[in-house]
Amino acid sequence: MRVGIMIEGQEGLTWERWLKLVHAAEDLGYESLCRSDHLTGLTGESRRPSLETWTSLTVLATRTLRIRFGPLVSPVTFYHPALLAKMAVALDTLSLGRFDLAIGAGWNEHEHAMFGIPLPSIGERLDRLECAAAHIRALGAGQPVTLNQQYYPLHRAESYPLPSHGRLRLVVGGRGEKRTLR
Repeated sequence: MRVGIMIEGQEGLTWERWLKLVHAAEDLGYESLCRSDHLTGLTGESRRPSLETWTSLTVLATRTLRIRFGPLVSPVTFYHPALLAKMAVALDTLSLGRFDLAIGAGWNEHEHAMFGIPLPSIGERLDRLECAAAHIRALGAGQPVTLNQQYYPLHRAESYPLPSHGRLRLVVGGRGEKRTLR
């Protein structure tokens, strides 16, 4: 059996605690260590320490040799998929292929409102999630890509370097079986 850990980094995580968790997870043989991707605490306490997810994952990549890692999940409402793809491949190559990219539609109304980030209807968010997954996959192919998508069109786009092992591990997180399991 393989066991991983998921940390809610927005709920009081400090650099000191994160580094201890990273080393403990690696030393104790856990398969993976994942981070939630939120901008503020979800318990209503916005003054607690909250490490930015992608920076903390970069630190993990440089401080470990074996453990798999990634966000669980990065909302496509926070990031353009071209940026997500670029950041994911950077961490994948830095870690020699140990990075897993997990994306979701986004959900927290309070968090989006607090930071002025639009939160479209659930239908539009799921459409955007589907487009983002196709976009990320296409950019990892190593060829010019044109996608005529409503939300994230690509016009002969290319992105290098390519993922370490030819393809990023992409996980789609969500609650809706009809859309997220496709």
